[in-house]
Amino acid sequence: MQVCLFGVGLALMSTAKHFAEKLMQIKALQMNVQKPYTWASGWFSPVYCDNRKVLSFPYVRDFVKSELANMVLEHFPDADVIAGVATAGIAHGVMAADLLKLPFIYVRSKPKEHGMGNQIEGVLEPGQKVVIVEDLVSTGKSSLQVAEVLREQGAEVVGMCALFTYGFPVADEAFAKAGVPLHTISNYSALMEVAEEAGVIQADEKATLEQWRVDPGNWRK
Repeated sequence: MQVCLFGVGLALMSTAKHFAEKLMQIKALQMNVQKPYTWASGWFSPVYCDNRKVLSFPYVRDFVKSELANMVLEHFPDADVIAGVATAGIAHGVMAADLLKLPFIYVRSKPKEHGMGNQIEGVLEPGQKVVIVEDLVSTGKSSLQVAEVLREQGAEVVGMCALFTYGFPVADEAFAKAGVPLHTISNYSALMEVAEEAGVIQADEKATLEQWRVDPGNWRK
């Protein structure tokens, strides 16, 4: 039986709501249905998530470190290496790896154009079991590219841990097809609950927010 070593475990949804609330308090998660944000992809979104802000708040940072470490222990107890997704997943991955006393590496979006031309930074041995740490999962495309890079170098990618996921159906399908189990501290459903309870969103906005989650690429077109 796996024993939880870091902190007191909370029920899954309780933890998810608790973290969503923390993210809203530090303005890492913001919502605006009337004036949606524009992503780099060109998609319109009523939600903006910037988990980099976590690093500026020590107590929230400690919470993330503990939860990620617990997640790895619970779901991937045989992990040999923690791999951060550059750049946003690096800091969170380092913290979890340090707490777990596991080696850490990180994966660039593309190989360096100078020096050794590395795409994977750190020491990775063929056959090692790797857990990827990501800050945010949207469509899953860039996150799963990291898994592919690691597999090409002989690693066994056992799963991925992230701070937050929007829970897009396209992402669920992509992770299932790639054979990469995904676990996150919080998610869009938890955010919706917390935002409604706090009065951040009104009852008549819920349907709009759910429509966006189901088909974000065509929302407001």
